[in-house]
Amino acid sequence: MSKILKCHVGIGQKVRGRAMVASDNFSARYDLDRIKGVFSRPAHKLYGQSYVDRILVLNTAKGGVASAWMLHEMKSRDMAPLAILFNQTNTILAQGAALAGISLCDGFEAGDITQIIHNDDELSVDPEAGVVEILSPGTD
Repeated sequence: MSKILKCHVGIGQKVRGRAMVASDNFSARYDLDRIKGVFSRPAHKLYGQSYVDRILVLNTAKGGVASAWMLHEMKSRDMAPLAILFNQTNTILAQGAALAGISLCDGFEAGDITQIIHNDDELSVDPEAGVVEILSPGTD
């Protein structure tokens, strides 16, 4: 049985994929190895895991302009996440996601998204409708 989560109207196309979840904050500049496609900051809960073609579920965005253009650079090399879901994001990362064509949503009515969605849950993200659907539970 699926579960519908309502959020702010987001950015990007409707996508479907598996969740990668951590209560950590997110910086494309400091948390990722953009060449290898993995989380590279040892203190990050997702350290060593590949973010490529996953739906990232994180607390909030951190960083500035460098994070925004890095999303575009990753997408140009097919080394990007499918989508990013935040409890709260910032305008710079939202602009970066729009430039890169990466779907992004935040502001979930149900509460802390990092506690509601679990690793490997199969999700459908519809930014235009402001809806994320948990289609099936993951293994976590």
